[in-house]
Amino acid sequence: VQLQACGGGLVQAGGPLRLSCAASGRTFSNYGMGWFRQAPGKEREFVGAISWGSGGRTDYANSVKGRFTISRDNAKNTMYLQMNGLKPEDTAAYYCASRKLGSPWYESRYESSYDFWGQGTQVTVSS
Repeated sequence: VQLQACGGGLVQAGGPLRLSCAASGRTFSNYGMGWFRQAPGKEREFVGAISWGSGGRTDYANSVKGRFTISRDNAKNTMYLQMNGLKPEDTAAYYCASRKLGSPWYESRYESSYDFWGQGTQVTVSS
């Protein structure tokens, strides 16, 4: 299984950015997906998650709720993270991850419920 995250870059505060995560190696639609981020000197933290199938369920960290939106396109084996109203504190390396098959939804915020990770894409927000 491979996950390839892309779309990071340098953006001014208040601006938008969309990250993509392309998956291969297993049936994409069967797995929930998530985004995490890690800022310099900090631990990796949960950003958001989307359920398997049509992605009818989403969950977000309080720090990004209302600004970030996760979606998925199963035909393209790709997950997206639309980030609006970016803040300097959103600066981090962003990682996509694929959940373990059958993992309960309530565990989607925990790294232990994910079995494959992408390489990360850097997002830098200037003030």
